[in-house]
Amino acid sequence: MGLVSACITHNGENMKLSRRTFITSAALAPVACGVPLSYEHGTPIAQPNPLPTVRPPQVGQSWTYIKRNAFNGKNLGLVTERVASTGATIVIERGDENGRQLASEVQGRWGMAITDPNWSRTLNFNPAIPLWPQELSVKWSKQVNVQYSISGYPDSKLGWQEYMSVQGWEKITVPAGTFNALRFQSLINYENEDPNKVDSIRNETIWFAPEIGRWVAREISGSYRIQGQVAVPILEDSLQFQLTAYQ
Repeated sequence: MGLVSACITHNGENMKLSRRTFITSAALAPVACGVPLSYEHGTPIAQPNPLPTVRPPQVGQSWTYIKRNAFNGKNLGLVTERVASTGATIVIERGDENGRQLASEVQGRWGMAITDPNWSRTLNFNPAIPLWPQELSVKWSKQVNVQYSISGYPDSKLGWQEYMSVQGWEKITVPAGTFNALRFQSLINYENEDPNKVDSIRNETIWFAPEIGRWVAREISGSYRIQGQVAVPILEDSLQFQLTAYQ
């Protein structure tokens, strides 16, 4: 499964890492793997007082992102996401610049992912997991331990451990404009669908702008090892997304 950074090891059977082990390993990972955590640069700002609220979802809201290879800067196309329906679930339809429909994102309550299409395979979570900090505070952090399944294979229950932590508020400029955004990081240690791939890690750095109800910049990188081979991790694509337009 594509798009994942770091060099954290886990027990492939149950993924029961302690919080201390997970956090410590994750902090050391970029040095060991040589994968930069961030290419974006924002200007640190004070935390707003009072804390802002997140724009609620409405049908027709949309966000368009340019996708690039972070290693060489190659343009990989545009992705547009649009709120298609709200209610018991929130469905965000997605498509590329050629009009090709991509897998949809599904949320339960706003900001809680049931279906995440931002992988090479669409993932389903039960219970839902946070897409952004549930409190827009620099003190917020959360560890999530759930199972996920691959869309079309509901019986494929695989382990998922994620540690989310806020890095601070920043003013950041992207093609769509300048925003005050909450920067946070997610370190994900997951059980790969391919049993030959172990120590599968995904690192994300995200700039979330409450005023638009979505992120304005996002960076993703990842790595894994091959079962039974003592070698450096195999690095997956490192990607960068920037907001180019929104409604």
